[in-house]
Amino acid sequence: MELYSYGWDAQWARALASTGAGLIAGRVVMATHGLCRLWTVDGLREATLSGALIQSPASERPVTGDWVALEAATGRVRAVLPRRKTLSRKKAGREYEEQLIAANVDVLLVVMGLDGDFHPRRLERYLLLGEESRAEVVVVLNKSDVCADALEKVRKVDRLTCAAVVLMSAMEAESVRQLHRYVEAGQTAALVGSSGVGKSTIVNALLGAGCQETSAVRAGDSRGRHTTTARELFLLEEGWLLLDMPGMRELEVWTGPEAVRASFGDIDELSKECRFRDCRHAGEPGCAVAQAVQDGVVETGRLANFHKLHRETDAQKIKRAHRIAQRAYNKMKR
Repeated sequence: MELYSYGWDAQWARALASTGAGLIAGRVVMATHGLCRLWTVDGLREATLSGALIQSPASERPVTGDWVALEAATGRVRAVLPRRKTLSRKKAGREYEEQLIAANVDVLLVVMGLDGDFHPRRLERYLLLGEESRAEVVVVLNKSDVCADALEKVRKVDRLTCAAVVLMSAMEAESVRQLHRYVEAGQTAALVGSSGVGKSTIVNALLGAGCQETSAVRAGDSRGRHTTTARELFLLEEGWLLLDMPGMRELEVWTGPEAVRASFGDIDELSKECRFRDCRHAGEPGCAVAQAVQDGVVETGRLANFHKLHRETDAQKIKRAHRIAQRAYNKMKR
């Protein structure tokens, strides 16, 4: 099997060589509970984790999209090769821990339905995910066949981001083929979005087969059930790789204030005109951002979401510092 089809290159080869002799490379197609399904030179195979990896923190264990060093004879993953890019979020629930979603993603296809699921504030969270991951973002507005004002919604999205925006219907094969323009051969693209936006239908259309189960959305709010239950990597005939992921009920991006400012570039640019350098855009006199909201240049909801995401990242920063200090204290006691 030719690994270059799965994104292998000379840089990965050097990384593998540095892990030691007698190891072969594999790309993680799916990872669950200490087991991996890998693409290797010998084809698709199952692998287990070495004892050291099992005992390591979750963020250091293989996830879908990783390249790993494998013991060919035993089928045991010895090491994860250094990641170039990562997708991660805060672990769902009250714990302030990072949850790694996927690795080595070049293009992030953010899918949003043009039915009752259309939600600019949720889209801003996914755009922040793309900013933190350093992947190229493409916004996919699906279900154009059931939307009377699709072009107006495209214009709304254009005001939120400089990323490419694709208007399509997953039910039409020619419409789905637009996505091939945005991903090059050998690159990996990940489909992200909430449940019911049509990700599995898009995967099936791209693969030309019913590989992913689909289900209807609720009539009341167009939200769907989690039909896809695992993150899985597919190789398309066009030569690029597609990573399908379950819809996320909760997305709090694991990031810092700098990424929030970069993701809300319009607000960050306006803030340079505020009277006070440390203006928080929360009622201070001479606030250029508040004036832009009043003039209708910036939506009230967008500014509110900017503040909300800043509060989340500030809380993450405090919790991380507390956790580091607690671990240092525990280590000192031992």
